[in-house]
Amino acid sequence: MEFYEEYLKEVRAQALYREPVSIKHLDAVHIQVEGKIYLSLSSNNYLGLTHSPKVQKAALDAVLQHGTGSGGARLTTGSHPLHKSLEGALAQFKGTEAALVFNTGYMANVGTISALVGKGDLIFSDELNHASIIDGCRLSKGRTVVYRHRDMKDLAEKLRDSNCPGKKLIVTDGVFSMDGDIAPLDKIVSLAEEHQAMVMVDDAHAVGVLGRGGRGTVDYFGLKGRVHVQVGTLSKSLASEGGYVAGSQMLIQYLVNKARSFIFSTALSPATVAAAASALKVLKATPQLVDKLLENAAGMRKALVAAGLKVDGALTPIIPILIGEAALAVAMNQELKEHGLFVSAIRPPTVSPGASRLRITVSAAHEKEELVKAADIIIAVSRKLKLV
Repeated sequence: MEFYEEYLKEVRAQALYREPVSIKHLDAVHIQVEGKIYLSLSSNNYLGLTHSPKVQKAALDAVLQHGTGSGGARLTTGSHPLHKSLEGALAQFKGTEAALVFNTGYMANVGTISALVGKGDLIFSDELNHASIIDGCRLSKGRTVVYRHRDMKDLAEKLRDSNCPGKKLIVTDGVFSMDGDIAPLDKIVSLAEEHQAMVMVDDAHAVGVLGRGGRGTVDYFGLKGRVHVQVGTLSKSLASEGGYVAGSQMLIQYLVNKARSFIFSTALSPATVAAAASALKVLKATPQLVDKLLENAAGMRKALVAAGLKVDGALTPIIPILIGEAALAVAMNQELKEHGLFVSAIRPPTVSPGASRLRITVSAAHEKEELVKAADIIIAVSRKLKLV
């Protein structure tokens, strides 16, 4: 087909072509690609629990006891005591009445938003929300109003000017995945209560990062009981795969019967669920992992800012180095590989044109010394490419 070729030619010319890279994970922060070993600064494995012996053993035991697959959707033949146990633990951790596990965080957002919002309803969505939130808005039968990123004055004006006969839903990331900044959830909740709107927060990048023991943005801002829908993922700090929604018992019962991405998907495998449950136990037992993560992030960010790089000032482990042009971001990515660092070059459509960046992520599994060395390399390469 000619349009395939034309599209691929165009993205290559704009330095936007992508393809998967086969990566062998040696441990939580060291990888091997085509025979060469790198320090990974691009993973969302924030707490390093993918290689925790306890988490690995839980997954192996689940395979031996329960088999490799679930055998069906949760509402037919695929539901398992492990699912209910994990959901109970997640609800307790998030401070809600109940929780529901989905196959991915993407499916949790798409399924929840499209289930909650119907004809005559209105969604208010931050302009930098994750693609899964955007797609959930598109799949809903409601109307979406986009407000400027973290701009509470703009959100307040749009809430005030809205003419909505139905439900109103404000949806935001808790921690924004490409910028690492934190949503002003306390102010969002206050506006929502003033305008009788529901609030939904996606804490994919906040669990294991913010709040007491990594409980997320609702806990970080002290908003227990005031946020209607909390979405999360099992694939980042919880070292597995899948997503979940936490909220009231009534919300979860509603989603079980309404969210198509839950109803029509084969359930997560026993090993996947067991790994996430074990990782959550490890996190609850060792909250100091969160402290180490934030210390590592602060040290890396401080070094890069001191060198004059354009780096966001938030406290999360997502540290974007703003580059601008996609070709320059790719060039820096390749140069860092030559020095043994594996860092993601983020380009459109993931970010806006002219906003390409290197997205550095640190982990609690990184040692301080290797992060200091990595920062020195990043600064040296930045100077070579005249970014500072």
